[in-house]
Amino acid sequence: MFTWGNLVSQMFNGLVLGALLALISSGLTIIYGTLGVLNLAHGAMFMVGGYAGYLVFEGTGSFPLAILGGALFVMILGVAIERLIIRHFYDRPPEDQMLVTFGLAICLVELVRFLFGSLSKSVPPPAWGQGVTQLGFMLYPTYRLAVVGIVALALGALYVVLYRTRLGMIVRAGIEDAVMVDSLGINVFRIFMVVFGIGAMAAGFAGIVNAPVVSLSPDMGEAILVQTFVVVVIGGVGSFPGAILGGLIAGQILSITSMINPGYSYVMLFAAMTLVLLVRPRGLFGPRSRD
Repeated sequence: MFTWGNLVSQMFNGLVLGALLALISSGLTIIYGTLGVLNLAHGAMFMVGGYAGYLVFEGTGSFPLAILGGALFVMILGVAIERLIIRHFYDRPPEDQMLVTFGLAICLVELVRFLFGSLSKSVPPPAWGQGVTQLGFMLYPTYRLAVVGIVALALGALYVVLYRTRLGMIVRAGIEDAVMVDSLGINVFRIFMVVFGIGAMAAGFAGIVNAPVVSLSPDMGEAILVQTFVVVVIGGVGSFPGAILGGLIAGQILSITSMINPGYSYVMLFAAMTLVLLVRPRGLFGPRSRD
């Protein structure tokens, strides 16, 4: 039943979901924009980050350490995957890259299923995030509000790395013209390794931050991967601001449509993507070309 109270509540839910999608998509878009690799294992990285944080939380009882541990583990995993596997596929056709990352995703999912089983795991919110907050016009779960702040800080840190550091300058130059960056004598393979690690870390960070909101399961990365790709297309491949705006748009579409008819949430999401592609084929903030 539609009420204004439900609408406002769903808009807040959409803000939380959109913030998470923005963080995950930012990692995916800088990987593709810099490396040219369509990483179908990105959703699995999100899932692995949640489980790694769950292990740290079980061992320490500290939620901040769980966030740190989950993010660092996925960053190290991403660096290892880039060095051992992805690096050998940069000059291969795109379909080879897609197949190998898809295979990696399956391996990661089945490994987690083998280690933890198929039953879902849960991480309780920290003490400061429990209960509800009185917003004046409604009550809303405190931790969900905290998620928006945590993700905003993470996106702010990514912004500083991309726009205020030498590494970020090289990454953004690589998105515009990777050949020119290589011709300047910069070790592009080292940059690629760092970029892949940072992109994976963004997904892993989101995975553990989202764990108190949605229970962990080995298949949780599949749905988030589809949503993330739509966000990247809407925002523009390789665009960090586009990933943020696209995530917020997608979060509101999914949340508000679910209030009316959950069966049409994905229909409306893909309809929005189609509309954007018709008006702006490169996405809202997509660069003109990678070549």
